[in-house]
Amino acid sequence: MAGDGGILVVGAGTSGLALALQADAHGAAVRVVERRERLRRPSRALILHPRTLEGLRPLGVTEAVLARADRSPVVDLHLGRRVVTARLEDVRLPGTAFPHPVLVRQADVEEVLREALAARGVPVERGTALTGLAGRTAVLERAGTRERAPFRFLAGCDGPDSTARALTGVPWRGRPYRADILLADLELDGLAPDRAHVVAAAGGIVFLFAIGEAAPWRLLVSAPARPSAVPFGQPGPPVPVEELRAALTAAGLPARITRVAWSARVRLQRRLAERFRAGDVFLVGDAAHAHSPAGGQGMNTGIQDALNLGWKLAWAAAPGAGGAARERLLESYELERRPADRRVLALTDVLFRGEAGTDAVSRLARTRLAPLGAPALPAVLRTRFLVDPPLAVLAQLRVHHRASPLSVTRGRPRGRPRAGERLPDGPVRCGGRTVRLHELTAAPGVHVLLERSAVDPGPLGPGVHVHRLEDRPGRGGTVVRPDGWVGLRADPLEAAGLSAWLAAARGRP
Repeated sequence: MAGDGGILVVGAGTSGLALALQADAHGAAVRVVERRERLRRPSRALILHPRTLEGLRPLGVTEAVLARADRSPVVDLHLGRRVVTARLEDVRLPGTAFPHPVLVRQADVEEVLREALAARGVPVERGTALTGLAGRTAVLERAGTRERAPFRFLAGCDGPDSTARALTGVPWRGRPYRADILLADLELDGLAPDRAHVVAAAGGIVFLFAIGEAAPWRLLVSAPARPSAVPFGQPGPPVPVEELRAALTAAGLPARITRVAWSARVRLQRRLAERFRAGDVFLVGDAAHAHSPAGGQGMNTGIQDALNLGWKLAWAAAPGAGGAARERLLESYELERRPADRRVLALTDVLFRGEAGTDAVSRLARTRLAPLGAPALPAVLRTRFLVDPPLAVLAQLRVHHRASPLSVTRGRPRGRPRAGERLPDGPVRCGGRTVRLHELTAAPGVHVLLERSAVDPGPLGPGVHVHRLEDRPGRGGTVVRPDGWVGLRADPLEAAGLSAWLAAARGRP
């Protein structure tokens, strides 16, 4: 359990678990509390994008996640009377070992992360709620007992109705959507279970995935919003089966509901916390931003928040960190992630308007324009220069932190990536063998990639891995942060510049 110098993680969803795992892997004492008693809840997220899979890889959990995923999903797109089949395994985004999204339940991702934490000796304390804050002390309540728990840093990963955000008084800017989402786990007749179905209907969008939890099929359908006292983002009361049947009928799917195992109406909102930090309290994932399910960005964005912050909190809490250097390290979380999350929020807003908007333009796009374009869609999906750019945006491969104080360029390094950009994957020669870059960096810590003639920097301390790329001529080097972004590009790479960057990344004067 975390003591006075440790990190208290509030919330054990995917964001909280990923943050705890990242912080623990980088040497922090971590404690994880979760107000929910129940271990499982219906998954609201079903997609992992390539950048998230890359970010989890150094923590040793990606293969376990992929073992539970549909790695080559097939999707039938129903556009008017036309049906276009898309195979995601045909999509090959360059520069990554994970060239397309995969379908996987949020509950399965949570279980993998939870098991990895347990193997490190970090349990999740269920039924433990944050109820107060006083300086660096959290008030926790469990089964009627109250505890005053000291912390060095607190990560609020406790969802859109975040207690951590409320206690710090951070404003929650935005508005509700005019559409809700209906979720259900169903047994169906009439649909082959080897593919997903997506329908662009007049009333909105309909998704059917063969990865239900309480039944084989998961239904997601947009519907006009209704007044409700249920918190945003939380499952509400069951949906009448007649309403679910009507949604499938309106979509024109040849499917008959034989059993409803579970259903709920979920209210949606678009909001962004005014700040991601209040002193030693940090907001992560849905506690910092809430958006529509369009594009499958929610779970992915939260995990990437967590991977960005986890190592920074660990190193800021370590002995030797302090002063202005530690403050710059901590400030870099909001400087990097809030702009990225704001862009994702704008993207999902546009996508959701197209999927669920009831205005004339949105309805026209779904019912008229999409069917007209359907015959050309197979050819478009095979044309990489048309498909790769928007998919790379959805996959969050284009996110950068070039304006961050941790993104430093020295000398005149050639080519890409630039400081603040994601390190792309690809084959290199290292240690007399051909490997992929992301294999070299698939371990916690900082990775220093030396060009062939770069000067050996000597010992750099724990958590720093040095690799000489024998097929990259030159005297420069690239330093890769624990979350996979490039921190330093230098040509030539000199010991003083490398030491200065490492000190900044560790929050040391």
